[in-house]
Amino acid sequence: MSEEQNNQQQENQGAQAEQQFIIERVYVKDISFEAPNSPAVFTEEWEPDTSLNLNTQVNPLGDDHYEVELHVTVSVKNKEGKTSFLVEVVQAGAFLISGYPQEQLGHLLASYCPSNLFPYAREVISNLVSKGSFPEMHLSPINFDALYAQRLQEEQAKAEGSTQEQTEKV
Repeated sequence: MSEEQNNQQQENQGAQAEQQFIIERVYVKDISFEAPNSPAVFTEEWEPDTSLNLNTQVNPLGDDHYEVELHVTVSVKNKEGKTSFLVEVVQAGAFLISGYPQEQLGHLLASYCPSNLFPYAREVISNLVSKGSFPEMHLSPINFDALYAQRLQEEQAKAEGSTQEQTEKV
């Protein structure tokens, strides 16, 4: 191995050693359960119409520390369109992330962190629905990588569209 290759290998190992991803804390930040049409909803045939809404929010805390919030809202309506129940959970985590290039940091915060938080949110939702005396609810796993890639494509399309508009105006 040449000296140049050896130096390159040492630099790569040094860069990898500096990268850190640590989940410092996972917690429920906000929680809400509403069953506005109880107890009448329990006397009706159970034909739920379920909608799921997901959002994430990143709050930089300084010194390579970040809070990532996963907002999950599940709304279930009966066949007449009346709300059977509504669950809103903000599952959050404190993360130490350092030594990553900006594009990798963006991916970690927008995809990897929410992927780690989602099972906790799913458990909280399942427990709340059961305590509300409704049938068990198990949310399917979510591919946050695919959602992140889709968002990047949408942002790129918008950027290309605005560049095209500026060219047309000139």
